[in-house]
Amino acid sequence: MILNFQLAENRSEVPTEENFLGWAGAALKHLEQDNSKEVSLCIRVVDEEEISKLNQDYRNKSGSTNVLSFPQEIPEQISAAIHEKALGDILLCAPVIEREAEEQGKTSIAHWAHLTIHGVLHLLDYDHETTAEAEQMESLEIAILNQLGFANPYETNS
Repeated sequence: MILNFQLAENRSEVPTEENFLGWAGAALKHLEQDNSKEVSLCIRVVDEEEISKLNQDYRNKSGSTNVLSFPQEIPEQISAAIHEKALGDILLCAPVIEREAEEQGKTSIAHWAHLTIHGVLHLLDYDHETTAEAEQMESLEIAILNQLGFANPYETNS
């Protein structure tokens, strides 16, 4: 896998590029993605100002969010000619992720892993708009996180 890692928000608690590569790779391996092409994606860690603007511009929702995913759309004839499958971009908002982890009583690293996997699943056309979609996506997240040694992110610690 080729990972373009960009750290726009310089914070000490941001996981390493190797962490992100491992989490994204675990999601792809779990879903048995086609290995005939090298897979590439971009993960960018941003601040609340940047993610709020993108959330407004692309989702017409005001305020910050923890993760946004932008799937790569390459025409079939071009995709067939290249040796790389570009999945797209995942933007993770460091301040929101850290705040949520604390509020939810989770470790920071577990929440980063969960949201990275969540973003990869969105790039692979998984969604949570309906109850059925949410159940499917959440079960995949739980299974992948379990393989990585993380607890179910949907269980509360209270």
